[in-house]
Amino acid sequence: MANSELYKAGETGFILTMGEILVEIMAVELGQSFRRPGTLIGPYASGAPAIFIDQVAKTGSRCAMIGCVGDDDFGILNVERLRADGVDVSGITVIKTATTGSAFVTYRQNGERDFIFNIANSASGLLSVDNIPAGLLKECRHFHVMGSSLFSAGIVEAMKKVLETVKGQGGTISFDPNVRKEMLRIPDMRKALDFVLDYTDIFLPSGHEVTLLATASSEAGALEELFRRGVREVVVKRGKDGCSFHDGSTEIHRAAFSVDEIDPTGAGDCFGATYIACRSQGMEVEQALRYARASGAIAVTVKGPMEGTATRAELDEFIANTPEHNHA
Repeated sequence: MANSELYKAGETGFILTMGEILVEIMAVELGQSFRRPGTLIGPYASGAPAIFIDQVAKTGSRCAMIGCVGDDDFGILNVERLRADGVDVSGITVIKTATTGSAFVTYRQNGERDFIFNIANSASGLLSVDNIPAGLLKECRHFHVMGSSLFSAGIVEAMKKVLETVKGQGGTISFDPNVRKEMLRIPDMRKALDFVLDYTDIFLPSGHEVTLLATASSEAGALEELFRRGVREVVVKRGKDGCSFHDGSTEIHRAAFSVDEIDPTGAGDCFGATYIACRSQGMEVEQALRYARASGAIAVTVKGPMEGTATRAELDEFIANTPEHNHA
C-alpha cells in the first residue's frame, strides 16, 4: 500500500489557502441563456479556494484562509459561512471601497457550464502581499494553491511570498491547476502556473490538466516530467471515472462512487481538500483516496458550490452505504 513520507503520522498541521471569495448565482433551467430574462437561484458562498478550505475544516483539520471581500452582504455571507464551518477567517480582509466577487452560471444540456465572472475587478482582485497576516504564515505547515486564483499581478506576488515562506520553514505545497477557459486570456497565466509547480509536492489536476504544464503530450510522459521537477504525488481527478494516484513508483486507480449528479461545481475542490486533510492527519494514500472520492461524490448531489461539503461522520456514512463503480 502506497504511503508517501510527505506527512508524519498523526501530524495535524495548519492548512492554509489564499484567493478568490465570491458568491455564485445560478440559472435554474438546463440550456437557460443569460441573453434573456430567466429564473436564477442564489447567492451561494463560493470561490474555489473558499470551497476547498471549508471542506478541509469539515474534515477535521485546523485551517485558515487569506482573501478579500467587500463591505456588503455577499461578503458577510461568505465569511460567516466559513467561520461557522470551522475556518479561521482572521486572514480575510474587508475592503470598504470594493464589492465582493460574483459568478453567474448557466448549464448546457450536455452538463458543461458557462460562467460570467466579476472577480478581477472585485475585492478579491485587490488581494496583495499586504493582506498576508504574519501569524498565519508562521503557523502554516501546508499551503494549497488554486490556479484559478492567479488572475492578478498582486495575487501572484502574494502567492510567491507564501510559497517561499512555507517551503522555507519545512512545510508542504499542494496545487490544483483549476484553470477555466475564461482565464487563459490573462497575460502571464502560464508563467505563474509554472512558478507554482516548481514548489509543488502534491499535484491535483483534473484529467485534461495532467499535460497542461508539460512538454509531453501523453499523460505518462507528463507524469515523468512532473516527478523530475520535484512533485512527489500526483492525484488525477477523473470525475465519474474515479481517480488515479501516482508517486513515481506506485499507481493506484480507483472507481467513483455511484451517485446522480445534480451540480458538479465544487466537487473537485472538495475531493482535493479531503485528500489533503486526510494525508495531513496521517492517513495512508488508499484511505485518503476513499474519503476524497466520497467527498467529491457527495458534492455533485447538491445544488450550490459549497452546499455539498461534508463532515467526517457524513463521509463515513456515505462510504458505508454507497457502491463504487466505473462509468468508463
